[in-house]
Amino acid sequence: MAKTATIKEACAAGYAGKATHVSLHTADPGSTGASATGSRVAISWVAGSVDGVYTGTASITVGSVTVSHAGLWDAASAGNFCEGGALPATYTGPGTYNLTLTYTEN
Repeated sequence: MAKTATIKEACAAGYAGKATHVSLHTADPGSTGASATGSRVAISWVAGSVDGVYTGTASITVGSVTVSHAGLWDAASAGNFCEGGALPATYTGPGTYNLTLTYTEN
């Protein structure tokens, strides 16, 4: 059964409501959020039209370290690790890494 645009949008909104913070990692965070560096920052999610696509942005301060992955969390500290993955390219600080995320409900 195919999902309607309305249910796709509801699912995407639920994802954005759960994955509220992002961390940067020096290696693959696996299923636990390992190798995190620095503080988590809030993600600013914006809904598209009723199509199940949300775009999130975050500006993250990076110390003198090279980061290669990002992780999504449901809290600014402690909380639950939601998922993680590789950045489009590694980034070496110090500086600010501007991350853009896209979630698409299929």
